[in-house]
Amino acid sequence: MLTERTTLTQFLIEERRRHPTSSGELNALIHDVALACKAISKRIASGALTGLIGKAGAVNVQGEQQQKLDVVANDIFLAATEWGGHLAGMVSEELDEPYPIPHGYPLGKYLLAFDPLDGSSNIDVNLSVGSIFSILRAPEPGAAAQLEDFLQPGTEQVAAGYAIYGPATVLVVTVGTGVHAFTLDSELGEFFLTRENITIPPTTTEYAVNSSNRRFWEPAVLRYVDECLDGASGPREKDFNMRWVASLVADTHRLLTRGGVFLYPRDLKDPAKPGRLRLLYEANPVAMIIEQAGGAAITGRDRVLDVVPTHLHERIGFIFGSYEEVERIERYHNEPEEDPALLDHPLYGLRGLYRIPS
Repeated sequence: MLTERTTLTQFLIEERRRHPTSSGELNALIHDVALACKAISKRIASGALTGLIGKAGAVNVQGEQQQKLDVVANDIFLAATEWGGHLAGMVSEELDEPYPIPHGYPLGKYLLAFDPLDGSSNIDVNLSVGSIFSILRAPEPGAAAQLEDFLQPGTEQVAAGYAIYGPATVLVVTVGTGVHAFTLDSELGEFFLTRENITIPPTTTEYAVNSSNRRFWEPAVLRYVDECLDGASGPREKDFNMRWVASLVADTHRLLTRGGVFLYPRDLKDPAKPGRLRLLYEANPVAMIIEQAGGAAITGRDRVLDVVPTHLHERIGFIFGSYEEVERIERYHNEPEEDPALLDHPLYGLRGLYRIPS
Protein backbone atom coordinates (compact mmCIF):
# COMPACT_ATOMS: atom_id res chain seq x y z
CA MET A 1 0.00 0.00 0.00
CA LEU A 2 1.08 3.61 -0.53
CA THR A 3 2.78 5.39 2.34
CA GLU A 4 3.10 9.05 3.25
CA ARG A 5 6.72 9.04 2.16
CA THR A 6 7.82 11.24 -0.74
CA THR A 7 8.44 9.39 -3.99
CA LEU A 8 11.32 10.18 -6.34
CA THR A 9 8.75 11.59 -8.78
CA GLN A 10 7.29 13.93 -6.18
CA PHE A 11 10.72 15.04 -5.03
CA LEU A 12 11.85 15.90 -8.57
CA ILE A 13 8.62 17.77 -9.29
CA GLU A 14 9.10 19.88 -6.14
CA GLU A 15 12.69 20.62 -7.17
CA ARG A 16 11.50 21.66 -10.61
CA ARG A 17 8.92 24.04 -9.12
CA ARG A 18 11.79 25.99 -7.59
CA HIS A 19 13.01 26.68 -11.13
CA PRO A 20 9.97 27.80 -13.18
CA THR A 21 11.97 28.04 -16.40
CA SER A 22 13.00 24.39 -16.21
CA SER A 23 11.75 22.22 -19.07
CA GLY A 24 11.48 19.03 -17.02
CA GLU A 25 13.92 17.15 -19.24
CA LEU A 26 16.43 16.63 -16.43
CA ASN A 27 13.69 15.09 -14.26
CA ALA A 28 12.72 12.77 -17.08
CA LEU A 29 16.34 11.71 -17.63
CA ILE A 30 16.82 10.96 -13.92
CA HIS A 31 13.65 8.86 -14.08
CA ASP A 32 15.10 6.90 -17.00
CA VAL A 33 18.30 6.30 -15.01
CA ALA A 34 16.22 5.20 -12.01
CA LEU A 35 14.37 2.74 -14.24
CA ALA A 36 17.69 1.29 -15.38
CA CYS A 37 18.76 0.90 -11.73
CA LYS A 38 15.53 -0.94 -10.89
CA ALA A 39 16.11 -3.37 -13.75
CA ILE A 40 19.76 -3.93 -12.79
CA SER A 41 18.75 -4.51 -9.17
CA LYS A 42 16.39 -7.25 -10.26
CA ARG A 43 19.00 -8.90 -12.46
CA ILE A 44 21.60 -8.87 -9.68
CA ALA A 45 19.15 -10.36 -7.19
CA SER A 46 18.46 -13.31 -9.49
CA GLY A 47 21.88 -13.54 -11.14
CA ALA A 48 22.86 -17.00 -9.93
CA LEU A 49 19.42 -18.35 -10.89
CA THR A 50 19.64 -16.99 -14.43
CA GLY A 51 23.25 -17.86 -15.20
CA LEU A 52 24.49 -14.26 -15.06
CA ILE A 53 27.21 -14.81 -12.46
CA GLY A 54 30.78 -15.08 -13.71
CA LYS A 55 33.06 -13.68 -16.39
CA ALA A 56 31.79 -12.69 -19.81
CA GLY A 57 34.96 -13.81 -21.58
CA ALA A 58 35.84 -10.31 -22.82
CA VAL A 59 38.03 -7.41 -21.72
CA ASN A 60 36.78 -3.81 -21.60
CA VAL A 61 38.65 -0.67 -22.62
CA GLN A 62 40.19 -0.53 -19.14
CA GLY A 63 41.89 -3.88 -19.71
CA GLU A 64 39.64 -5.45 -17.07
CA GLN A 65 37.80 -8.75 -17.32
CA GLN A 66 34.13 -8.06 -17.95
CA GLN A 67 31.61 -9.88 -15.82
CA LYS A 68 28.40 -11.09 -17.45
CA LEU A 69 26.45 -8.60 -15.37
CA ASP A 70 28.74 -5.76 -16.53
CA VAL A 71 27.53 -6.35 -20.07
CA VAL A 72 23.89 -6.78 -19.04
CA ALA A 73 23.93 -3.63 -16.89
CA ASN A 74 25.50 -1.61 -19.70
CA ASP A 75 22.81 -2.75 -22.15
CA ILE A 76 20.10 -1.88 -19.62
CA PHE A 77 21.44 1.65 -19.15
CA LEU A 78 21.58 2.23 -22.91
CA ALA A 79 18.09 0.85 -23.55
CA ALA A 80 16.52 2.84 -20.69
CA THR A 81 18.00 6.21 -21.68
CA GLU A 82 18.64 6.32 -25.44
CA TRP A 83 15.05 6.73 -26.61
CA GLY A 84 13.69 9.59 -24.48
CA GLY A 85 15.02 12.56 -26.43
CA HIS A 86 16.93 13.95 -23.46
CA LEU A 87 20.45 12.93 -24.51
CA ALA A 88 22.90 13.95 -27.21
CA GLY A 89 25.24 11.06 -26.39
CA MET A 90 26.59 8.75 -23.69
CA VAL A 91 29.87 7.46 -22.32
CA SER A 92 30.21 4.16 -20.46
CA GLU A 93 33.06 2.41 -18.71
CA GLU A 94 32.27 -0.62 -20.84
CA LEU A 95 32.52 1.14 -24.23
CA ASP A 96 35.69 2.35 -25.96
CA GLU A 97 34.05 5.36 -27.63
CA PRO A 98 31.02 7.58 -26.95
CA TYR A 99 27.71 5.87 -27.63
CA PRO A 100 25.71 7.71 -30.31
CA ILE A 101 21.95 8.00 -29.93
CA PRO A 102 20.47 5.58 -32.48
CA HIS A 103 18.99 6.98 -35.67
CA GLY A 104 15.28 7.67 -35.32
CA TYR A 105 15.45 8.86 -31.70
CA PRO A 106 15.41 12.62 -30.98
CA LEU A 107 18.56 14.27 -29.65
CA GLY A 108 18.44 16.24 -26.41
CA LYS A 109 20.49 18.72 -24.40
CA TYR A 110 22.25 16.45 -21.92
CA LEU A 111 25.18 14.05 -21.85
CA LEU A 112 25.26 10.95 -19.66
CA ALA A 113 28.45 9.30 -18.37
CA PHE A 114 28.09 6.14 -16.32
CA ASP A 115 29.70 3.09 -14.77
CA PRO A 116 26.90 0.54 -15.16
CA LEU A 117 28.16 -1.84 -12.49
CA ASP A 118 30.83 -0.67 -10.11
CA GLY A 119 32.52 -3.34 -7.97
CA SER A 120 31.36 -6.19 -10.18
CA SER A 121 34.22 -8.41 -8.96
CA ASN A 122 32.26 -8.60 -5.69
CA ILE A 123 29.22 -10.21 -7.30
CA ASP A 124 30.50 -13.77 -6.97
CA VAL A 125 30.80 -13.37 -3.20
CA ASN A 126 27.44 -11.58 -2.83
CA LEU A 127 28.78 -8.21 -1.65
CA SER A 128 27.24 -4.84 -2.46
CA VAL A 129 27.80 -3.38 -5.92
CA GLY A 130 26.37 -0.32 -7.62
CA SER A 131 25.90 1.98 -10.60
CA ILE A 132 27.29 5.53 -10.89
CA PHE A 133 26.14 8.30 -13.23
CA SER A 134 26.98 11.89 -14.15
CA ILE A 135 24.85 14.30 -16.17
CA LEU A 136 26.35 17.21 -18.13
CA ARG A 137 24.90 19.76 -20.53
CA ALA A 138 25.62 19.15 -24.20
CA PRO A 139 27.53 22.06 -25.75
CA GLU A 140 25.23 21.87 -28.79
CA PRO A 141 21.74 20.74 -27.73
CA GLY A 142 19.98 18.70 -30.38
CA ALA A 143 23.21 17.77 -32.15
CA ALA A 144 25.00 14.43 -31.96
CA ALA A 145 27.66 14.61 -29.24
CA GLN A 146 31.32 14.49 -30.16
CA LEU A 147 34.05 12.99 -27.98
CA GLU A 148 35.32 16.44 -26.99
CA ASP A 149 31.88 17.40 -25.65
CA PHE A 150 32.33 15.01 -22.71
CA LEU A 151 35.67 16.49 -21.63
CA GLN A 152 34.16 18.94 -19.16
CA PRO A 153 35.34 19.48 -15.58
CA GLY A 154 33.14 18.12 -12.82
CA THR A 155 32.03 21.62 -11.89
CA GLU A 156 29.84 21.52 -15.03
CA GLN A 157 27.74 18.59 -13.81
CA VAL A 158 24.04 19.36 -13.42
CA ALA A 159 23.26 16.14 -11.56
CA ALA A 160 25.00 13.03 -10.30
CA GLY A 161 24.19 9.93 -8.35
CA TYR A 162 24.61 6.26 -7.72
CA ALA A 163 22.54 3.22 -6.91
CA ILE A 164 23.75 0.66 -4.40
CA TYR A 165 22.46 -2.90 -4.68
CA GLY A 166 22.69 -4.48 -1.25
CA PRO A 167 20.18 -5.65 1.37
CA ALA A 168 18.10 -2.78 -0.04
CA THR A 169 18.45 -0.93 -3.33
CA VAL A 170 19.13 2.75 -2.61
CA LEU A 171 19.38 5.55 -5.16
CA VAL A 172 21.42 8.55 -4.00
CA VAL A 173 20.98 11.72 -6.08
CA THR A 174 22.07 15.33 -6.16
CA VAL A 175 20.80 18.00 -8.54
CA GLY A 176 22.96 20.65 -6.88
CA THR A 177 20.64 21.24 -3.91
CA GLY A 178 21.97 18.73 -1.39
CA VAL A 179 22.17 14.94 -1.36
CA HIS A 180 19.11 12.74 -0.97
CA ALA A 181 18.62 8.97 -0.73
CA PHE A 182 15.67 6.99 -2.06
CA THR A 183 15.01 3.36 -1.13
CA LEU A 184 13.33 1.04 -3.61
CA ASP A 185 10.04 -0.52 -2.54
CA SER A 186 10.26 -3.69 -4.63
CA GLU A 187 6.53 -4.43 -4.30
CA LEU A 188 5.47 -1.04 -5.65
CA GLY A 189 8.47 -0.62 -7.93
CA GLU A 190 8.95 2.93 -6.62
CA PHE A 191 11.80 4.80 -4.97
CA PHE A 192 10.81 6.57 -1.73
CA LEU A 193 12.76 9.34 -0.02
CA THR A 194 14.38 7.88 3.11
CA ARG A 195 17.21 10.34 3.84
CA GLU A 196 17.09 14.04 3.02
CA ASN A 197 19.92 16.59 2.96
CA ILE A 198 22.61 14.09 3.92
CA THR A 199 25.66 15.65 5.55
CA ILE A 200 29.10 14.23 6.31
CA PRO A 201 30.64 15.01 9.73
CA PRO A 202 33.71 17.26 9.29
CA THR A 203 35.99 14.84 11.13
CA THR A 204 36.07 11.08 11.58
CA THR A 205 37.77 8.08 13.18
CA GLU A 206 37.30 5.79 10.17
CA TYR A 207 39.23 5.52 6.92
CA ALA A 208 39.13 3.24 3.89
CA VAL A 209 42.25 2.28 1.95
CA ASN A 210 43.69 -0.75 0.18
CA SER A 211 46.74 -1.36 2.37
CA SER A 212 48.16 -3.95 -0.01
CA ASN A 213 49.38 -1.01 -2.12
CA ARG A 214 51.27 0.55 0.79
CA ARG A 215 54.70 0.02 -0.77
CA PHE A 216 53.64 2.18 -3.74
CA TRP A 217 52.20 5.14 -1.81
CA GLU A 218 53.47 8.71 -1.77
CA PRO A 219 54.91 10.06 1.48
CA ALA A 220 51.80 12.09 2.32
CA VAL A 221 49.56 9.01 2.23
CA LEU A 222 52.04 6.98 4.26
CA ARG A 223 52.18 9.74 6.84
CA TYR A 224 48.40 10.01 7.14
CA VAL A 225 47.76 6.27 7.38
CA ASP A 226 50.61 5.76 9.85
CA GLU A 227 49.18 8.48 12.08
CA CYS A 228 45.82 6.68 12.00
CA LEU A 229 47.50 3.38 12.84
CA ASP A 230 49.35 4.98 15.77
CA GLY A 231 45.95 5.65 17.33
CA ALA A 232 45.52 7.27 20.73
CA SER A 233 49.24 7.05 21.50
CA GLY A 234 50.20 8.83 18.26
CA PRO A 235 50.00 12.45 17.05
CA ARG A 236 46.24 12.21 16.32
CA GLU A 237 45.54 11.14 19.92
CA LYS A 238 42.56 8.98 18.94
CA ASP A 239 41.97 5.49 17.62
CA PHE A 240 40.86 4.86 14.02
CA ASN A 241 39.06 1.97 12.35
CA MET A 242 39.92 0.85 8.82
CA ARG A 243 37.30 -0.37 6.33
CA TRP A 244 37.66 -1.43 2.68
CA VAL A 245 34.96 -3.01 0.48
CA ALA A 246 36.70 -2.70 -2.92
CA SER A 247 33.54 -1.17 -4.36
CA LEU A 248 33.54 2.62 -4.78
CA VAL A 249 29.76 2.78 -4.40
CA ALA A 250 29.74 0.68 -1.24
CA ASP A 251 32.57 2.64 0.36
CA THR A 252 30.92 5.94 -0.61
CA HIS A 253 27.57 4.86 0.82
CA ARG A 254 29.13 3.81 4.12
CA LEU A 255 30.92 7.15 4.32
CA LEU A 256 27.68 9.08 3.66
CA THR A 257 25.97 7.02 6.34
CA ARG A 258 28.48 7.35 9.19
CA GLY A 259 31.34 9.55 8.01
CA GLY A 260 34.90 8.68 7.11
CA VAL A 261 37.60 9.27 4.54
CA PHE A 262 38.33 7.17 1.43
CA LEU A 263 41.76 6.96 -0.18
CA TYR A 264 42.58 5.49 -3.57
CA PRO A 265 45.65 7.64 -4.13
CA ARG A 266 48.08 8.10 -6.95
CA ASP A 267 50.91 5.57 -6.54
CA LEU A 268 53.85 3.92 -8.27
CA LYS A 269 52.26 0.56 -9.01
CA ASP A 270 51.91 1.69 -12.62
CA PRO A 271 53.76 5.02 -13.05
CA ALA A 272 52.05 5.58 -16.41
CA LYS A 273 48.71 5.99 -14.64
CA PRO A 274 48.13 9.00 -12.34
CA GLY A 275 45.47 7.03 -10.48
CA ARG A 276 43.10 4.07 -10.56
CA LEU A 277 39.57 5.46 -10.64
CA ARG A 278 38.01 6.97 -13.74
CA LEU A 279 37.42 10.72 -13.69
CA LEU A 280 34.31 11.18 -15.84
CA TYR A 281 31.98 8.51 -14.51
CA GLU A 282 33.41 7.58 -11.10
CA ALA A 283 35.37 10.41 -9.46
CA ASN A 284 33.36 13.38 -10.78
CA PRO A 285 29.88 12.17 -9.79
CA VAL A 286 31.06 10.94 -6.39
CA ALA A 287 32.96 14.19 -5.81
CA MET A 288 29.84 16.23 -6.59
CA ILE A 289 27.83 14.14 -4.12
CA ILE A 290 30.50 14.45 -1.44
CA GLU A 291 30.82 18.23 -1.78
CA GLN A 292 27.04 18.65 -1.77
CA ALA A 293 27.05 16.71 1.52
CA GLY A 294 29.62 19.07 3.05
CA GLY A 295 32.70 16.94 2.45
CA ALA A 296 35.72 17.40 0.21
CA ALA A 297 37.20 15.47 -2.72
CA ILE A 298 40.76 15.83 -4.02
CA THR A 299 43.27 14.12 -6.28
CA GLY A 300 45.80 14.50 -3.48
CA ARG A 301 46.85 18.03 -4.31
CA ASP A 302 43.89 19.49 -6.19
CA ARG A 303 40.10 19.61 -6.09
CA VAL A 304 38.69 16.79 -8.23
CA LEU A 305 35.86 18.87 -9.71
CA ASP A 306 38.36 21.39 -11.12
CA VAL A 307 40.26 18.78 -13.17
CA VAL A 308 39.76 19.26 -16.92
CA PRO A 309 39.61 15.81 -18.56
CA THR A 310 41.92 15.05 -21.47
CA HIS A 311 40.38 11.72 -22.55
CA LEU A 312 37.26 9.67 -21.93
CA HIS A 313 38.67 6.99 -19.65
CA GLU A 314 41.17 9.14 -17.79
CA ARG A 315 42.18 7.89 -14.33
CA ILE A 316 43.07 10.00 -11.31
CA GLY A 317 44.01 9.65 -7.68
CA PHE A 318 40.91 10.04 -5.51
CA ILE A 319 40.63 10.98 -1.84
CA PHE A 320 37.34 12.14 -0.36
CA GLY A 321 35.21 12.32 2.75
CA SER A 322 35.11 14.31 5.98
CA TYR A 323 36.31 17.83 5.23
CA GLU A 324 38.90 18.21 7.99
CA GLU A 325 40.52 14.85 7.22
CA VAL A 326 40.72 15.53 3.47
CA GLU A 327 42.14 18.99 4.16
CA ARG A 328 44.83 17.39 6.33
CA ILE A 329 45.77 14.91 3.59
CA GLU A 330 45.93 17.72 1.01
CA ARG A 331 48.16 19.73 3.33
CA TYR A 332 50.50 16.75 3.75
CA HIS A 333 50.73 16.43 -0.05
CA ASN A 334 51.56 20.12 -0.49
CA GLU A 335 54.11 20.44 2.32
CA PRO A 336 57.78 20.50 1.23
CA GLU A 337 59.22 17.00 1.10
CA GLU A 338 62.07 18.12 3.33
CA ASP A 339 59.57 18.07 6.23
CA PRO A 340 61.19 15.83 8.89
CA ALA A 341 57.94 13.95 9.34
CA LEU A 342 58.25 12.67 5.78
CA LEU A 343 61.88 11.72 6.07
CA ASP A 344 60.90 8.92 8.46
CA HIS A 345 60.30 6.94 5.26
CA PRO A 346 63.74 6.91 3.60
CA LEU A 347 62.61 5.29 0.36
CA TYR A 348 60.02 8.02 -0.12
CA GLY A 349 61.96 11.12 0.96
CA LEU A 350 63.37 13.88 -1.18
CA ARG A 351 66.11 11.63 -2.54
CA GLY A 352 64.12 8.43 -2.22
CA LEU A 353 64.38 5.74 -4.85
CA TYR A 354 60.62 5.73 -5.40
CA ARG A 355 59.83 9.44 -5.28
CA ILE A 356 57.03 10.40 -7.68
CA PRO A 357 57.85 13.53 -9.70
CA SER A 358 55.54 16.48 -9.14
